[in-house]
Amino acid sequence: MITLKINTKEKHEISPYLYMQFMEPLGVCDSSVDAAWDFTENCWYPKVIDKVKELSPTMVRFGGCFASYYRWREGIGPFEKRTPMVNYCWGGIYQNQVGTHEIVDFCKRIDAEPLLVVNMESDGRMHWANPKNGTCRLGSAKEAAEWVSYCNDTEHPLRAANGSEQPFNIKYWQIGNETSYDEKGYSSDLGVDATKRFIEAMRDADPSIKLIGWGDTIISKDKTWCKKMSAVDGLDLIAFHHHFGSGLPDSPLVGTRYRADPDYTWKHMMNAYRSLEDHIAEMRSESGGRRLAMTEGHYGIPGRNRNEVLSSWMAGVSYARCLNVIMRNSDIIDIATMADFFGNVWQVNALMIPTPITNGEPYFQPVGAVMSLFSHHQGKKALDISYSGAIDAVASKTGDTVFVHIANTDMHYAQQIDLDLGTSLTSEAKMYYIAADPTCEINPSDRHCHAVREAVIEGGRFTLPAAAVASIEIKLA
Repeated sequence: MITLKINTKEKHEISPYLYMQFMEPLGVCDSSVDAAWDFTENCWYPKVIDKVKELSPTMVRFGGCFASYYRWREGIGPFEKRTPMVNYCWGGIYQNQVGTHEIVDFCKRIDAEPLLVVNMESDGRMHWANPKNGTCRLGSAKEAAEWVSYCNDTEHPLRAANGSEQPFNIKYWQIGNETSYDEKGYSSDLGVDATKRFIEAMRDADPSIKLIGWGDTIISKDKTWCKKMSAVDGLDLIAFHHHFGSGLPDSPLVGTRYRADPDYTWKHMMNAYRSLEDHIAEMRSESGGRRLAMTEGHYGIPGRNRNEVLSSWMAGVSYARCLNVIMRNSDIIDIATMADFFGNVWQVNALMIPTPITNGEPYFQPVGAVMSLFSHHQGKKALDISYSGAIDAVASKTGDTVFVHIANTDMHYAQQIDLDLGTSLTSEAKMYYIAADPTCEINPSDRHCHAVREAVIEGGRFTLPAAAVASIEIKLA
């Protein structure tokens, strides 16, 4: 029997943006954005919108490596007059049918906050800024400031001419993306200087916006990035990305090796959260108290984000542990994600779209199923929680409702759990959970194998099935 002790005294406020999704046109790697767009009707596919509403992301980020050569003006105005562009990182041609107006429309439809990544001088990657085809993809601070004005000025004539008289009021903007990862790009000093130029220009366009600067040191040989960026005036958050493996030697998360010994694979996947703990601890120590934004986060294993182990329920439990790590660090993290949103190829997507879309229905990958489950049962204030045994749990609270996110880290045995809320009395409790064979791999023919179930908790005691992930709601008397 495991006793789950919950202190109902509220701690810090939890940001609503810890279930962000990340939208990036991925070219020939994954149809991604284009898979969700109906090029005949010039709109988002309704069945994608409906499924994303079920996923319920609180924020949508548009950008990524793509931002280092994106020119926002090419994606506004009449569709027939928009300028197609080469997708230099991911290959192929992006038609720019989805631009600023379409991103804002998407966010309004699903009730999410937009986050736009600006082209910060191609992050110093001159091979992208000045490609061999003779075009210029270098984004300036002036261009970024003009994008802010286009979106947020109360009376912008070009935006009005393009069909949107009312301002978009986009609050969150990221300057720089993985700038420290590429030795061909800017050094930390050049990155800081460029960030300062962008801050000045963008704040001049709208002083009220929230600005995010790049400060990750995890891949860079230069370990001063975070400290230098944290000292820059005018930044609200420091961005980092976390792409991870099992963290153990002789990983089976390669090809189809993971299928040979499920117990060995489970061991590796249950260890993966530790690298996220370490990464956040490093960012915390280097950021000088500045708030953090993990604007990308997901498994990064051989197969370029396509390894099918990520469609197994083992991945769902592993991602649940990572989301709990984020919640334990919600005193400093304001934005986070654990997926690459939607597409039709990458296994790190939260939502898979059938190709062609008329052949089926979109469905959640395990990470999407867990993010949906947790985001629908999430408190606004953090709580202390303690336990021992084969579970991983965090707690939060809104008003008189306590929420617990919990994962059974044993793939073979259920856990008997007692809820202990001290002197607080409980009026009712319910468990929303996913319990599946850890080796079960979701696919278009079996889209419901990771479905959410419900159970009433009687007398403060419940059974958490083997390899299950659950959200528990407890109403206080």
